[in-house]
Amino acid sequence: MQTKFMTAAEAAQLIQDGDTVGLMGGGGGLMEATHMFEAVQERFLTTQRPRNLTVMHALGIGDKKTKGMNCFAHEGLVKRVIGGHWVWSPAMQQLALSNKIEAYILPGGVSSQLMREIGAGRPGLISHVGLGTVCDPRHGGGRMNDAAKDDLAEVVTIDHREWLRYKPFPIHVAIVRASSADEDGNISFEHEAANLDAQSLALAVRNSGGKVIVQVKERLPKGALKAREVRIPSAWVDAIVVDPQQSTSYDIAFDPAFSGELTGAERLASEAEDHAREVAASQEAFSERQAVARRAYQELFNTGKARPVINYGVGVPDAVAKLIAARNEQHRIYQTIEHGTYGGTLMDGVLFGYARNATAMLDAATQFDFYGGGGLDIAFLGFGEFDEEGSVNVSRLGGVTVGPGGFIDIAQNAKKVVFCGTLAAKGVKLQTGDGQMRVLTQGAVKKLVKQVDQITFSGPQGLVRGQEVLYLTERASFRLTRQGIEVFEIAPGIDLQSDVLDQMDFAPLVAKDLKVMDSAHFKA
Repeated sequence: MQTKFMTAAEAAQLIQDGDTVGLMGGGGGLMEATHMFEAVQERFLTTQRPRNLTVMHALGIGDKKTKGMNCFAHEGLVKRVIGGHWVWSPAMQQLALSNKIEAYILPGGVSSQLMREIGAGRPGLISHVGLGTVCDPRHGGGRMNDAAKDDLAEVVTIDHREWLRYKPFPIHVAIVRASSADEDGNISFEHEAANLDAQSLALAVRNSGGKVIVQVKERLPKGALKAREVRIPSAWVDAIVVDPQQSTSYDIAFDPAFSGELTGAERLASEAEDHAREVAASQEAFSERQAVARRAYQELFNTGKARPVINYGVGVPDAVAKLIAARNEQHRIYQTIEHGTYGGTLMDGVLFGYARNATAMLDAATQFDFYGGGGLDIAFLGFGEFDEEGSVNVSRLGGVTVGPGGFIDIAQNAKKVVFCGTLAAKGVKLQTGDGQMRVLTQGAVKKLVKQVDQITFSGPQGLVRGQEVLYLTERASFRLTRQGIEVFEIAPGIDLQSDVLDQMDFAPLVAKDLKVMDSAHFKA
């Protein structure tokens, strides 16, 4: 029997000029096939092959320096990128900004689900996700620069209701990361910190007639894997590359707490350590982030659910997760993240997407099915800017492609959305910690604008869907109403006119019963 095992250099030879290549990963090295990415880069730098690739990925991949998508950020290597989240690859962002590539975005969940639809031979993904946003052809069609000319979706009407049909296309090569492969080529994920879209991607490429390349850490004998441990069957796999140095993240060789392998006394001890770290972190220097997080926390338990299902985004929402963990209140909620993970202690920063001692790990496409069907009670998300219609932009800031990741899928489908962030940017100086919030220097960049540069969340669509939408900042709290954006709270010590209204590009409604936030939010 011919073996499927080969070197990374040999596997890289399977990629041909003009191929569409599907990648997976979640930032910080999460399920990233680093060894394979570097092999593709080395081949290109040495031979100038392959050329003119289309690269697709659902979430962010990289370290903001040289790894992940940065390996593909070479002029000539790629001609088109359809990326969920771009901030992990500044080099690719620059190629997009200078129109050296065709730059597109898709919602992270849409990407994962579209892969599954491609694999099933169905006519693309028909979804409400993305209506009224940059992914809607009436608002940009996913195009992020002048070089991008195509719409990735079209509006269709079914039973008198509008939907987006995300168009299918063949994916010729998958580069997938997993834990182990047996001699037959069966693949398992037991040591991974998530499942992501590995299965959907492999399916899409297998049934597109392409090549599925899987990087694993360990080669196992035939029959070593139990049938239920196999997540990608040998029938789908063309090439297997073993990287003994494969690690949990870029900086963590292996930690069974991240792969959810601990049970019994070991798990209880690890969870106790996690809680101690969160308590210690909560006692670090106080800032406006903590103030916003404390205010956001108030919204958590008034959803009408005894134990709400929640999601956290990146940025200030990280602090909400930290606050709940420090207070040891995870048992009061069902915590989820778009990577497919439930429960545990969430990591932030470069490890966003990782969770220690998770209670469940689903495939990303299934997690997004859950979100899309209305399973999410409340979401805490960041914002780059928002406007007088209540629309939010996180996907393109200052002309630079950021991408939504799972933002669109989550924000559009949560019953209640709490956007968290600072009111202004660039040069802001604040003073707090004594029960007051004082603005020492106003920011040079206003984040509450007349019209957002790009719609990543549509305020008008949120009203149609009947969502409860809040926008919480360190100075004031706003809500979306049918009459417009209304400020209904200000922080103690803040002057409504000079610190809030004068720092906005539009005039909000002011609640008749304008309240002052609890001073306890602002005490170190």
